[in-house]
Amino acid sequence: MSESLLSHLPAHYLAALRNHLEQGRQASLLPAHDLGIEALNHGMETLDLAKVHHQALDSLILPGCPPATRDEITLRAGVFFTEALVPIEKTHRLALDAGAGLKALHERLDRRTLALADCNRELSHGISQRLTAEAALEHSQRISSQLLKESRVLEQQLKEITHQILATDEQERKRMSLRLHDDIGQALLGIHVRLLALKAEVASKYEGLNHEIATTQKLVESAVNTISQFTHELGIPHEI
Repeated sequence: MSESLLSHLPAHYLAALRNHLEQGRQASLLPAHDLGIEALNHGMETLDLAKVHHQALDSLILPGCPPATRDEITLRAGVFFTEALVPIEKTHRLALDAGAGLKALHERLDRRTLALADCNRELSHGISQRLTAEAALEHSQRISSQLLKESRVLEQQLKEITHQILATDEQERKRMSLRLHDDIGQALLGIHVRLLALKAEVASKYEGLNHEIATTQKLVESAVNTISQFTHELGIPHEI
């Protein structure tokens, strides 16, 4: 609080309060409000203005003043002081409101931080699941590729054995056909079963792998059909 205010405001307050009391109950409270604004602008707080008020009131209540008069002056002066405090107290309320708003903002930020942490955990879990699925898909593709190679090798062996059968006599043909039926046919059937199991494990979204497995199955089925047809033509009562 400045020296100028300390020297002038008490006098201004005393003069305004005296004028207010002299005007009676119809006196305006605007001067009190203006004094409150002046005090606020110079950094005064409630306690500072209360000291000024009590000093002014002590100057206005003369010794020997009747108790009834003293009480009335004190009451009306209290109304004047209350009005002078309005600008100062208003800033206090604004500060409290601002503090409450700041607290609410912090609470919202805390909630958003917690929500963001939850989202990050879900994202990490999703990434982990995707990586696991990709690893499983890669493994399945390797198995499918290997099965396809095995199927093609067996198909080539089937062609070679077929040529050998056609080049031998009937008895040898039957023997070789039985070998074809029991060995190669079982091998092809085993690949077919493995492909079915693999296909059941692969998610429907992996269309490329499903297509590759389906192609392999068709090759195996074609080989099995060839064996069946050939053994039928040789009169061998076996079925694959």
